[in-house]
Amino acid sequence: MKLKLHHINLCSTNVKAMDRFYRDVLTLGDEKPSELPPLNQDKSLVGDVSFVTDGAIQMHLTPKDVLNSFKSGQVVNPLERGHIAYRTDDIEAFMKHLDEQAVPYSDWGSDAVKGWHQVFFYDPDGNVIEVHQIVRK
Repeated sequence: MKLKLHHINLCSTNVKAMDRFYRDVLTLGDEKPSELPPLNQDKSLVGDVSFVTDGAIQMHLTPKDVLNSFKSGQVVNPLERGHIAYRTDDIEAFMKHLDEQAVPYSDWGSDAVKGWHQVFFYDPDGNVIEVHQIVRK
């Protein structure tokens, strides 16, 4: 069960201005289309997202959605304040590890991103962490 930093999600009330800032000021660029998450728009859980990268780590710039928990039915809301995300090669083993560590989590399955099994949980200070595995292919 290996973890690797995958992306940082920042929530904003003005995604367009955030996109401009990270592209113009920090000179981040576009990710290869094949590396972008296939958002599941069927469930309307994710709005218009901007994706930028430094070539190694993605940044997902998303609309702030304080009511996302009501739409998703999940306890953990990754679009209220943003989150940090890791990719794993074994989501089931990671969820078992969280259970063994008595860390509660929200199992989003592939509700937000098609083909990604995502779980979200809090660190001791209330920061949201995502761990996901690609399950499509």
